[in-house]
Amino acid sequence: MFRAVLILAASLAAASVLHAADPAPPAPAPEVRNEVIVSVKEQKMMLLQNGAKVTTYPVSTSKFGLGDGFGTMATPVGAMAVAQKIGDRAPIGAVFHRRRFTGEILKPNAPGRDPIITRIIWLRGLEASTARAFPRCIYIHGTPQEKMIGKPASYGCIRMKSKDVTDLYSQLPVGSVVQVVTDKLPNVPKAKKVYRLQAPPAPVERGRVEPLVNSQDPAAGKTNAFSAAPRPRDRA
Repeated sequence: MFRAVLILAASLAAASVLHAADPAPPAPAPEVRNEVIVSVKEQKMMLLQNGAKVTTYPVSTSKFGLGDGFGTMATPVGAMAVAQKIGDRAPIGAVFHRRRFTGEILKPNAPGRDPIITRIIWLRGLEASTARAFPRCIYIHGTPQEKMIGKPASYGCIRMKSKDVTDLYSQLPVGSVVQVVTDKLPNVPKAKKVYRLQAPPAPVERGRVEPLVNSQDPAAGKTNAFSAAPRPRDRA
């Protein structure tokens, strides 16, 4: 009997030692929220993570000014969100025609060329001032005209250098907020620790969101402005 008690005590002690040696469970990953602010005044974009600054990039907004009307080629001001992403694993400088890779690859500042290249981050409006962003095909995208980055040069979109838009692309999942402001970028603290995201592969682009096309004004019974959405552009 005494022998059995000793064996039991030894087993319990060994189990206690093994349990104490077990590694602590890993801390849960923090919730990460990435978003960007674009300053028209400074022609810069700030990437924020949970409200703290990660980095800034030079950009180009529209040379035709600000606005959200069809045919204006202006950059909308206000809150938007990432609706679709196009260009997963496409090479740097890949040329897109109607959001499809053509097979052509351009180097920075290729003479006489101004297509959409490298990556496309398609935006949708979140407020009245940006309501037409998606049917107008407002993108964040790469441009071969990198010498023009830093001053208004686009046809409504937000242009970036290819290396910058490639970096941003992986950091902005679908649904991320993009805010375009007319003032300078806000003065916010720098992030003490940056969690690198790898956004999941973009879904296959299937065209415009149906509610924004040929929708009806329930009050007036007439087709609203979204029904006049133009065809996708290849110079933005």
